[in-house]
Amino acid sequence: MVVTLIFLAVLIGGMVIGMPIAHALVLTGVALMWHLDFFDSQLLAQNLQAGFDNFPLLAVPFFILAGELMNAGGLSRRIIDLARAFVGHIRGGLGYVAIGAAVLLASMSGSAIADTAALATILLPMMRQQNYPPSYSAGLLASGGIIAPIIPPSMPFVIYGVTTNTSISKLFLAGVFPGLIMGLFLVFAWWWIARKHQLPAMNRTAWPLRLKALLHSFWALMMPVIILGGLKGGVFTPTEAAVVAAVYALVVSMFVYRELRWSDVYDVFLAASKTTAVVMFLCGAATVTAYMITLADLPNMLADSFSGLMGNPVMFMALMMLFLLVVGTAMDLTPTILIFGPVCAPLAVKAGIDPVYFGFMFIYVGCIGLITPPVGTVQNVVAGVGRLRMETVIKGTNPFLAVYVVLMVLFVIFPSLVTAPLRWLH
Repeated sequence: MVVTLIFLAVLIGGMVIGMPIAHALVLTGVALMWHLDFFDSQLLAQNLQAGFDNFPLLAVPFFILAGELMNAGGLSRRIIDLARAFVGHIRGGLGYVAIGAAVLLASMSGSAIADTAALATILLPMMRQQNYPPSYSAGLLASGGIIAPIIPPSMPFVIYGVTTNTSISKLFLAGVFPGLIMGLFLVFAWWWIARKHQLPAMNRTAWPLRLKALLHSFWALMMPVIILGGLKGGVFTPTEAAVVAAVYALVVSMFVYRELRWSDVYDVFLAASKTTAVVMFLCGAATVTAYMITLADLPNMLADSFSGLMGNPVMFMALMMLFLLVVGTAMDLTPTILIFGPVCAPLAVKAGIDPVYFGFMFIYVGCIGLITPPVGTVQNVVAGVGRLRMETVIKGTNPFLAVYVVLMVLFVIFPSLVTAPLRWLH
């Protein structure tokens, strides 16, 4: 009990006073060391370094780089143009364009922030011109952006797999069908909004222009085919898939679409490096805390407190998801994975829950946290790109947030929605 109080008090206290989460994690590990009379600066440094000295984590910088290259090299824009050509003529068509593009982009980058920024930059001005309600436009773009960490390739799945020793390949495959279901649920929600507000439609695109858009986006569309095909066929591992994605995006951007100049490459690599440094430092800091949590036997303590629910997996999952929903309102996805993944995953295994299914649910609920105030990282991206008040974005996100929560309940009650397609794909 004392260990749990120290863990929560130091971590939450550090965050409350504005300390960066990575620093708060290191401080939490040091506090646990002092409490256990086990302080060793050399051991602290070794665990910090071991947190990012992990081969599967090599996927993280390459997926980040792939996302930056896609946005700078025109791949993202061509995917949006393709969706607009085929569904832009429907009432509220730009919303369907956003959903279709979000699903397609999710199968390429795996980064909610990168995909949301690309969608908002291109589609928000167009939605304004068509007199769409700013709140619902922003809310839809934010809600579509969080499909990215679900459909492979997914950077959060990589981090979760490394942190909890869960198969990354199985996590990738587990996200395919649920990610498509997320898109389908957004379609239903947007259809209701478009009908209620009588949103306008764009002119129908002629078939020759549709085929032209399809031809122009061909090389962008081949990227998820190569990645998913290679993973399914055992041609490369998730880590190698990240390298393939980055190299493919670089080659297509520079030599096929020719929108990325040699003078732009430095800035793209620099932006990817800065993001990578932040993520890797978080991984190292979380490893320090995770090591001390293990020594303090915190997972077993929590297992004892959940002992009454171990025989009821559905109730256990429901309470765990509610807990993660609350955590998601105050914490970004990556810190949530690094802090609570090593604690929650062993409990799920003891409760008889499939570790891949639990891993998917962990990431799914964490993604919902990205569009949940007060933190709402993805909402902040849309507000910044569109120069909108945060209150406007939050209001517009609420209908889609409700849809995602309903879907979460369905996933908890019917785990086969996740596990059955995984068996078909594997």
